[in-house]
Amino acid sequence: MSEDRTTSVDVLGLKSYGDAVNTAVKGTVEGAGAFLSRICLPVAEELGLLFRDRVSHWRAVQAAKITEKAERKLHDVSGAESWHAHPRVVGRVVETGSWVDEDDVQEMWAGLLASACTPDGKDEANIMFIEMLSQLTASEALIFRYACEAAQKSVTELGTVTCDNVHVTLKQLIEATGIEEVLRLDRELDHLRNIGLLNLMSGLSLTPRVDGTGPFGDVTPSDLGIQMYVRCQGSRLTPAEYFGLTDTIENDVMKRK
Repeated sequence: MSEDRTTSVDVLGLKSYGDAVNTAVKGTVEGAGAFLSRICLPVAEELGLLFRDRVSHWRAVQAAKITEKAERKLHDVSGAESWHAHPRVVGRVVETGSWVDEDDVQEMWAGLLASACTPDGKDEANIMFIEMLSQLTASEALIFRYACEAAQKSVTELGTVTCDNVHVTLKQLIEATGIEEVLRLDRELDHLRNIGLLNLMSGLSLTPRVDGTGPFGDVTPSDLGIQMYVRCQGSRLTPAEYFGLTDTIENDVMKRK
């Protein structure tokens, strides 16, 4: 694929906006278009038509931000400059992620796009995580990230990562999300549990301490949640590898010999 071919596709359909796109935004959009064309040219061309016909300047800019973040996540991955992503993944990330303007959530969308890139471009595994992320509010995404980062992790003999219970106070949840409404926090914890990102015991405590000083709830991530978290970071490592737990597996094997 020639360089001219890669950079000539107006993937986000912004040529028609002319002066409405300032210099800084134009650079971001052009870079995003080149990256999308490199990892999946056929769908990039289709998306160009879609964005010209149906998508606002605002959504095109959000899509550009996501793809720029994804490219940064792949920058230091050896050999990734020749990797590709499956059209289903690219299409879903750009079309759905372009409705999001919260930077933290855009980073998650970018991670799913980056971690979908492989040498043959045939991996569709991130589709399930895309569907889950599309269901999350911005505050749910922050709860999910907090849970995955706060949890003490261990690895099983099968190589899966499990987490110790993550008990939180109301104050901690408010600091993590900026949400002070108890009923909303309860609702969002229930939703995260119901879609499988938190374990079955997670949710509001039966006797919550709303003064912010005692146990308020449980936000323990599930095994599936941990897998999604790693992919949302842009990594294709296993959770055990990502969290540096592979030595534990090796030590257990040595003990059994």
